[in-house]
Amino acid sequence: MLSGFWRMLAVWGVSTVTMLVLAGALPDFRLQSTSGDSATQIGVTAALGAGAFGLLSSLVWPLLVRALLLVPALVLGLLVFFLNGSLLLIALWVIPSGRGAAAPETAVVVAAVMSAVASATGGALAVRDDDAYRRRLYRLADRRRRHAFRRPGPAGPGTLFLQLDGVGHDVLEAAIGKGLMPTVAQWLGHPSDGTPHPRPTHRLTPWRTDWSSQTGASQLGILHGTNHDVPAFRWYEKESREVVVCNRPSNAAELQRRAIARTGDGGLLTVDGASRGNLFSGGADQLALVLSIAARRAKQNRSRAGYFAYFSDPANAVRTALSFAADVLREIGQSSRARLAQQRPRVKRGGLYPFIRAFATVVERDVVVSAVIGDMLAGRAAIYADLVAYDEVAHHSGPHSRDAEKVLERLDRSLALIAQVAEHAPRAYRIVLLSDHGQSPGETFLGRYGLTLGNLVRAGCGLPVPRKAQRTHSGAEARAAVRAALHIPVEDDGEQHRPTRRSEPIVLASGNLGLVSFPDVPHRMSREEIDARHPALLSTLANHPGIGFVLVRSEEHGGVILGAHGAEVPVDELTDENPGPLADFGPGAADAVRRTHAFPHTADIMVNSWYDPLEGEVLAFEEQIGSHGGLGGCQARPFLLSPLALSAPVEDNEDLVGAEHIHRVLKRWLRESNGPQVPLTYDTESDGSAPQRGAEQS
Repeated sequence: MLSGFWRMLAVWGVSTVTMLVLAGALPDFRLQSTSGDSATQIGVTAALGAGAFGLLSSLVWPLLVRALLLVPALVLGLLVFFLNGSLLLIALWVIPSGRGAAAPETAVVVAAVMSAVASATGGALAVRDDDAYRRRLYRLADRRRRHAFRRPGPAGPGTLFLQLDGVGHDVLEAAIGKGLMPTVAQWLGHPSDGTPHPRPTHRLTPWRTDWSSQTGASQLGILHGTNHDVPAFRWYEKESREVVVCNRPSNAAELQRRAIARTGDGGLLTVDGASRGNLFSGGADQLALVLSIAARRAKQNRSRAGYFAYFSDPANAVRTALSFAADVLREIGQSSRARLAQQRPRVKRGGLYPFIRAFATVVERDVVVSAVIGDMLAGRAAIYADLVAYDEVAHHSGPHSRDAEKVLERLDRSLALIAQVAEHAPRAYRIVLLSDHGQSPGETFLGRYGLTLGNLVRAGCGLPVPRKAQRTHSGAEARAAVRAALHIPVEDDGEQHRPTRRSEPIVLASGNLGLVSFPDVPHRMSREEIDARHPALLSTLANHPGIGFVLVRSEEHGGVILGAHGAEVPVDELTDENPGPLADFGPGAADAVRRTHAFPHTADIMVNSWYDPLEGEVLAFEEQIGSHGGLGGCQARPFLLSPLALSAPVEDNEDLVGAEHIHRVLKRWLRESNGPQVPLTYDTESDGSAPQRGAEQS
């Protein structure tokens, strides 16, 4: 067995050889004086350079990362190469007699290769030495426990909640069937690679989202017990005259504050919890990459602490940076192939998108997985982490694309690593895998009809639209409807009949859910008021072939659903048996719409796109070919994968409906593991003040 000392010598030796090879291969990198040196002198110079570089990486690198803690994470990922190259130049500078030198750009390459080789060598030796590997894990666990500020907790099993963002129940089942996710398949007792049926350890349960099938609404409900008054991913609030966006740090902080005020409960993770890579904290003490606290710009900003913990190891930094660069190139290649093959549907994937994708699929994944491993080794009772890689790729490549499937394969390897490390944790862990929503495929509304929802609304209001939109069939029909409603002759251009700018609507999109608000009216407008101001607008929207239904407040009925051909059903009369225009959207659609209709900040007009129940396709109002945010298809059907050691999430004949229901189930499981110190869940469907009795009681 190799001790730590001998392993260090082995890594030093390999690094020395690597430096010699690079010096021979790269013309701008030398390890000898200008007058020439013997082979022995060159070898000594390489050994000194490799040793100095390794020492600087161990001592100086963590200080550099801490100094750059407030730098945006994407920028930090790009700086990794140049910072590492600078350390190599310093190492060469301290070599005696000026024997070492390299051009700055060459130093970046040499440093990256040496760090990667050293990391691979050390990792390979540690893996071969099982006893050393176990000792290292337990030492790390002891160190984290000594430095962690933890409340007293039970010695029972911990619970890890891993969210695979955007992975629908259908996508997970398909990936398991194709052999893309062997770790998950093993948990479910599915055979892999011809092996016998393993004994299942988990159960798979689908659940149904609210109307707003997106991370903001789902994760707020899951972590904080309520997503009341979150009608979409983005919406306009008339009293503040602001557009609220769920992934804007200041808005995420406000939504979390509102949720806590409504429930009177800090969240799912209030007892010895950790929140990693999420929009909201869940009440956890240990936070990293949590958006709701990201607006804090002080050095003690704990949201960025996860980056320091990960990038303080130069081997981690270089490995992630190399993977980042590889994924950027992978995306450029994949998008180029899609463009050359003229795949349809397709959206633009240029500009900064390859870097944004690489951040989600590499940097965010690596940092979150590392933080989760640290939490398990520290023995924390409840951990909730979000992995966003699949969701980002599926938006642009499609939820069933080969690009997205490759991401699922890599995520499964991360799950396998986490499961392996859990075996070395100081307490047993129950791993719960879940998603916040799925995705529905389909081309964009703009791609299908040549104009955006915003332009269609403007045309229906008689407002000017771009000439290109005017020439589309939908734009022409909308303009004709306005002329007819206002009794304008066809030859009249209608300029004198245009409404004033104060009545121009704000049109927002959340996947295939559109929201129309009139900012000059302080209250939610009624159908009667909208018809009086824009008599052609609602009929234009309801009869458009790309729109499934429209929700609007009614002075007569309280609320009404409008559909094509004059269909009109009061919200209170909607049922699964009498769905009206919601017939294609499946069971539960009526309840979801009725609940959102009661929100204080529901838009003046809520527009859900057309949905094809045979193909499962929707039309996104954003530039996405895999979308979520409204009703229609797999976007509203995520999954919950839970250990058999925990109680069943629901009875056999019961459905899991809504993120708040998921919160109550997860809170019950925490009480099963940690006892009555986990607070009771509150019934947010009443007044938010009384604890919900029943399943959460021990």
